[in-house]
Amino acid sequence: MNSQVTRRRLLGSAIAAPALLGAAPDRPPNFLFFFPDQWRFDWTGFTPGLDVRLPVLEKLSARGARFARAIVASPLCAPSRACLASGQEYDACRVPSNRVDYPIDQPTYYQRLRDRGYAVLGCGKIDLHKATQDWGVDGRRLVKDWGFTDAIDSAGKGDAIGSTRKNKRPMDPFMEHLRQKGLLQAHLDDFAKRGKDASFTNCEPCPLPDPSYGDTWITSNGIQLLRNVPKGHPWHLVLNFPGPHNPMDITASMRQSVENRRYPQPVRSRQYDAATHTAIRQNYSAMCENIDLQMGRVLAEVEARGELDNTVVVFSSDHGEMLGDHDRWTKRVPHQPSIGVPLVIAGPGVQRQISPALVSHIDIAATFLDYANAEVLPQMTARSLRPVLEGRRTVHRKIATSGLEEWRCAWDGRFKLVRGFRYREGEVEDLSPETNEVLFDLRIDPLETRNVAKQNRRVVDRLRQALPAAG
Repeated sequence: MNSQVTRRRLLGSAIAAPALLGAAPDRPPNFLFFFPDQWRFDWTGFTPGLDVRLPVLEKLSARGARFARAIVASPLCAPSRACLASGQEYDACRVPSNRVDYPIDQPTYYQRLRDRGYAVLGCGKIDLHKATQDWGVDGRRLVKDWGFTDAIDSAGKGDAIGSTRKNKRPMDPFMEHLRQKGLLQAHLDDFAKRGKDASFTNCEPCPLPDPSYGDTWITSNGIQLLRNVPKGHPWHLVLNFPGPHNPMDITASMRQSVENRRYPQPVRSRQYDAATHTAIRQNYSAMCENIDLQMGRVLAEVEARGELDNTVVVFSSDHGEMLGDHDRWTKRVPHQPSIGVPLVIAGPGVQRQISPALVSHIDIAATFLDYANAEVLPQMTARSLRPVLEGRRTVHRKIATSGLEEWRCAWDGRFKLVRGFRYREGEVEDLSPETNEVLFDLRIDPLETRNVAKQNRRVVDRLRQALPAAG
């Protein structure tokens, strides 16, 4: 079915329902968590002049809370998801890189919800054992250890390809699905053309039909998992979409909807010409819009169950995407497009608002536990957003932090202190070679181009206190 026709049909059902608001019911709420990979904070329909069409997300936001200042505890897949699962900051979560699996002895918020009686469901790139590279072709190898009642854990884009090539057979359920459909070799060949150097610049359509495209296939898994839960039983479902992560592989039908659009060019970029950047941004937008369409499918399923009025719906991402700004790509850096993520929450009792509250994405875990009246996690530093969502508070955090490997940063919503990151020559003004700490005033310098530490010593001292002691 044409994706645009499908989108119109879905918009006429689940999202049009006004039941996402109202007084919180007596029974425990359900949790529906849309968690894509590498979706930058400003790549939404909320950014003026940016042609990204996300009607499901926009209608969800109109019925709930949108947070304009949300960052992740670490801008890399495995550490970010470990921080969220444990409700802890980067330096406490015990997953410093993609080369370390989530410790089995470290509790998760999933376990707490399961202990509370929830059916805890998940599908897609859960990514808590990235280093091991073995998901099981049914996707269930470690999911119960992490706290899921049932889940279909699949690899991210690159991991799926790499593990299959190394072992000469599928190691995760998505690649096994492609094998059974006779699509595996075509997918492997396509990704061979989108190697590291062409990960962004190859914007040709992929050979997969829409139902077997990764994000779409994951959505079908999530719907099936939900159908296995008796109506009225409390549930948690997280859909971990591998998009809009690079490479820029989209289906032919997805390509048709974006090929004539124009987009703003990256800031301070000299790497590619305007046509190349435009094509990259078209495909990135197409992946985002397809995820929006898949969100509509799931919301329609929840409505058909009669449970939409008692479901807290969350949309966010594990980290952002530089998308060519400063000639940088993907994530891993302390720039806002890397650490910043969108965050929208709607559900029973949630006030309609665009919140200025400063948020860490680990706070999603604390919010779920709060609504479920579940036991908090040991050493959890995540803070429930429920008081903000219900209009009882406007301030949430005074400072939010992020870090990866050697660098750390602290942000108070205006000033951001970065320690231990090596900026490129000419990337930041007023930066001396021996400087280890850099301060940006994002109110007047949102592109982070000028170090203002000398003029704001007290701000540096205050933000420094939020960072771990330098080692």
